[in-house]
Amino acid sequence: MNARLPFQDFQFALARHLRQPRRVALPVGVSVRRAAVYHELVRNNLESFLLGCFPVSHALLGARRWTRLVDAFFREARCHTPYFREIPREFLHWLLETEALPVAVPPWSRELAHYEWAELAVDVMETAPPKHAAAGDLMASQPVLAPALMNLTYAWPVHRIGRDWRPRKPQTTHLLVFRDADETVQFIELNPVSARLMALLKAESLTGRAACLRVAGELGSLDPNALIKHGTQFLNQLRAAGAILGSAT
Repeated sequence: MNARLPFQDFQFALARHLRQPRRVALPVGVSVRRAAVYHELVRNNLESFLLGCFPVSHALLGARRWTRLVDAFFREARCHTPYFREIPREFLHWLLETEALPVAVPPWSRELAHYEWAELAVDVMETAPPKHAAAGDLMASQPVLAPALMNLTYAWPVHRIGRDWRPRKPQTTHLLVFRDADETVQFIELNPVSARLMALLKAESLTGRAACLRVAGELGSLDPNALIKHGTQFLNQLRAAGAILGSAT
């Protein structure tokens, strides 16, 4: 393994100071004033990327709690990517993995942050449309899903949380997040049956009919013919919305 060069040692030492200026000494040769300016620039630049992704979390937590969270993330987290647009994902991972956050947050805060991040994640997914027949039979053939798509389940109704409403108790919520043909991120709330159907179509190469019959078999209490009828309507609605491109060719 190659040893670090002297200038790399200096960079690491400066970074440690910028993360914790009150606890870690400055490298030799760096003025306190310049280091303070650089600390503010780096920390505020980091926060600007987070504010763009988590506006609802920021608003509901308030300035004091939000600032303490960002400061702790800046101080403690170790990002694993050099790309600026991945900073929100790194912040989310830190939120989800840190048991003892520096401030008390509502029980739905982590899921709300994930919901806000999902919009950015789908928006920047680098994908290419797979081959498909736009007007194909979705029940007789395999439905082709939009390539930028996430099928999410939350314990809280995160899509309803805002300044005027906060949930008092959990409520399982299924959301389909996808990027349509106009490159716009869309959200559709699903019921448990349609969420399971989408999970099967995303994970396996099934025709729409086969997926509906699988769901009916799993639930037991559903009439397969009724589920096929509703499944046909549901999949065609998703095609019209842009979550399904068509059928496999």
